[in-house]
Amino acid sequence: MTVGIRPATPADHQAIEQVENDADQLLIDRFSPARWEPAPTGASRAAEPGFLLVLEGGEQQGVIGFVHVITNGPLAHLEQLAVRVDHGRRGHGGRLVDAAKFEARNRGHRTLTLRTYADIPWNASFYAKRGFVEVESRTEFHRGLAAVEERLGLPAWGRRILMEAVLR
Repeated sequence: MTVGIRPATPADHQAIEQVENDADQLLIDRFSPARWEPAPTGASRAAEPGFLLVLEGGEQQGVIGFVHVITNGPLAHLEQLAVRVDHGRRGHGGRLVDAAKFEARNRGHRTLTLRTYADIPWNASFYAKRGFVEVESRTEFHRGLAAVEERLGLPAWGRRILMEAVLR
């Protein structure tokens, strides 16, 4: 299967939402929450400052993954990475992370941050293999992200951390 990464277009918005809802099923299965918020719309993601890249699996597959990076002045933050469950463990997530790092660097950012679960195998350890290290929140922007996670109840399912990669 030939895959390609490209900037998202409005035609991808529905698929982006579907991919995220599909990928979230892994967390739902792990945590068994009474309620889980559905994914934001692709259009709402695209409206935020930053960029949205999609991974296509060819004409038959369509969008099989995406990465969403939000920016706030000099800060670039990987807000969401999602790959359809039936396309997992094939290196697609790593390709999307590499593409996000490349694009952020090309846009003049020196680092890329993200927030994730520390102890879920496909979270912090996945990112650590791609050059991310755990860091303390140093900005109001990052503290604000942690506050949103608190309001959503995400820490109930495990320790949340901030990670950062230096873009070279």
